[in-house]
Amino acid sequence: MKQLSDLSLSLGLTRFPENLHTFLSSLFFFLVIHQAFAPAISNSLSSNFRAMNRRGRNNWSIHIVSQIHALIIVPMALRALSSPNLDKDRAFGWDEETSGPLQAIASAYFVWDTIDAAINYHELGFIIHGAPHLCFRLAPMIYIMSFSPFLSYYAARCLLWETSTIFLNIHWFLDKTNRTGTTFQLVNGIFLLATFFGVRLVYGGYVSYNFFFTLYEVRDTVPMVYLLVYGVGNIVLQALNVFWFTKMIAALRKRFAVDRKSVKANGKLDAKKE
Repeated sequence: MKQLSDLSLSLGLTRFPENLHTFLSSLFFFLVIHQAFAPAISNSLSSNFRAMNRRGRNNWSIHIVSQIHALIIVPMALRALSSPNLDKDRAFGWDEETSGPLQAIASAYFVWDTIDAAINYHELGFIIHGAPHLCFRLAPMIYIMSFSPFLSYYAARCLLWETSTIFLNIHWFLDKTNRTGTTFQLVNGIFLLATFFGVRLVYGGYVSYNFFFTLYEVRDTVPMVYLLVYGVGNIVLQALNVFWFTKMIAALRKRFAVDRKSVKANGKLDAKKE
């Protein structure tokens, strides 16, 4: 702990040592969920899980960890929105009660995510897919760097993006449990698109607009590497949000169009039988 604290201070992460225990305990928590709890509970409750190969089971457990993280982090991020300490200084403000645990838990989750990707996925496609997480959330990237402190005001707001992840995970589990094309999946899909569009694109676009103004205001007081990492990372993630949104719309339209065709075909067969 002392060595990690000293390393944090040497890197200028002055707020990280007092939150190191939260970071490490959260990392351990996500590892246990992924390696022990998720496989055990899924194996006892789901025949679909038992029928999967090793990669499929691992992916199932990943979605469980992702869902738990989203359900924890979104309420914490909402709580941080009302912090006057963050609002009065959007560049360097810090609120130990809200910013510290919020950023520590989120950072631990994405460190776990990176460890899993490094161990279980080696193809170039998976590396590229994980790159946005790395450049935005991992040390020495944005969320770890925000322990300087720097831009914690925006860290809380960007973590609200995880709201759509809740419905995305539900959608994935419905696919894997033979509920593709059901009314439940349709309703969940509507919530998925609504939250993704509202939180990531509309609200996210508004936050990004203010984010760049804040970066511009402090451009002469922070290292150039901070401006590049945060500025480029924000642009890339906003572009990816637009891309993912169009892909989700196309996937949902295709899925339910196919389902309607099968319903019509079954109806015609029943009519012929009669």
